[in-house]
Amino acid sequence: MAQGDFCHVSLFTNDPNASQEFYEGIFGWTFEIIPGFATYLMFRTPNGFGGGFDSGPNADQPDGNGPDLHIEVDDIDATLAKINEAGGSTIVPKTKISDEFGHFAIFTDNVGNRLALWSN
Repeated sequence: MAQGDFCHVSLFTNDPNASQEFYEGIFGWTFEIIPGFATYLMFRTPNGFGGGFDSGPNADQPDGNGPDLHIEVDDIDATLAKINEAGGSTIVPKTKISDEFGHFAIFTDNVGNRLALWSN
């Protein structure tokens, strides 16, 4: 990891089990609860990047505001279909950025967090 890289992302949830099921099923993320942090569900992406879903008493509620965190996928349309089937929704469908920079889409997950997809 280099200076200036993202090193951890905290997302919010009001239903940790639903968030875990959603992201495991669509993106293959793995989850664990760290002893002493019962309201913070840690995750790892396939490349090892990590973060967590906070459901503690001081956590904000999930919402569709804030920066867009992009998740790389092979097929945006197929991923959006899985997202919609799992209780999420498409905000911006697959949209071309350019030949060089590929495509993006924006979605909300099953508890209301806004995230994005990217594919070359």
